[in-house]
Amino acid sequence: MARVVFFGTPSFGVPILRALTQHHEVLAVVTQPDRPAGRGRKLQSPPVKELAEKEGIRVLQPANLRRDQETIATLQKLGADIFVIAAYGQILRPNVLHIPPYGCIGVHASLLPKLRGAAPITAAILQGEKETGITLMLTDEGMDTGPIIAQRKIQIAPDETTETLSAKLAQLGAELLIETLPAWLAGQIEPIPQDESQATYAPRIKKEDGRILWHHSATEIDRQIRAFTPWPGTYCYWQGKPLKILKARPLQAESPAPPGTVIEHKEEIAVTTGEGLLILERVQLAGKRAMEIQDFIRGQRLFLGSTLA
Repeated sequence: MARVVFFGTPSFGVPILRALTQHHEVLAVVTQPDRPAGRGRKLQSPPVKELAEKEGIRVLQPANLRRDQETIATLQKLGADIFVIAAYGQILRPNVLHIPPYGCIGVHASLLPKLRGAAPITAAILQGEKETGITLMLTDEGMDTGPIIAQRKIQIAPDETTETLSAKLAQLGAELLIETLPAWLAGQIEPIPQDESQATYAPRIKKEDGRILWHHSATEIDRQIRAFTPWPGTYCYWQGKPLKILKARPLQAESPAPPGTVIEHKEEIAVTTGEGLLILERVQLAGKRAMEIQDFIRGQRLFLGSTLA
């Protein structure tokens, strides 16, 4: 049983932390500070913190770990064997990386060196990848550049969203970590350097990335919708109001009108695109509740035949 400090913030880290608590001694959890969220802007704890508090684990929340000498001193005194990092949100510097004798293992949601960076799951769906996976790496100062300890692949389903794929990868990461840690601690694994020539990047997603451009193909827009579920969501404009497209599917068919036109296609509601049709299934107009498209049409009779921007 290893003595572990876990670094993580969003829900992706929860299954990994839970698995560590079941197999090892978790001395502390390092996570991002509570942030205002929702319409009331109330402070909300990171999911990893919520689990840590339920388990009675000490929680550290430095705003800037690089400059927080008190937190660094605490980490040095804890006497951990190893640090585990999963979507923490801050890059660790040498003064932290060199603390544990068995190093820092990062759990990254891609098959490195592909899709380094902040949003690898979203990028995998957005780019139409057929498979992705989990990489355990020996974390260094770079952005997901450390040598590889272990990897495991997973297929991406045709209807996969970032939400569903994140849950699968988090569980896969937890299983791979628990399986791999004993061999790593026993010195039985030689990490393999990444092939820099194969590196690709998955930059941080911005809210404005969710804007739908109807001259793109239906396939590309479908990927965008699934990749940006649950955040930041995808949207366009109808009659000057934001219209969220919550669920849709692409259809390879001829477009009988300019991109962005709402049409009826074999008793379904579709939008023409640069290539193919996008069949609408669930939408939400600004200030209204989310609705199935047929219910929306009944209340918005001007929608059919209009142009979305």
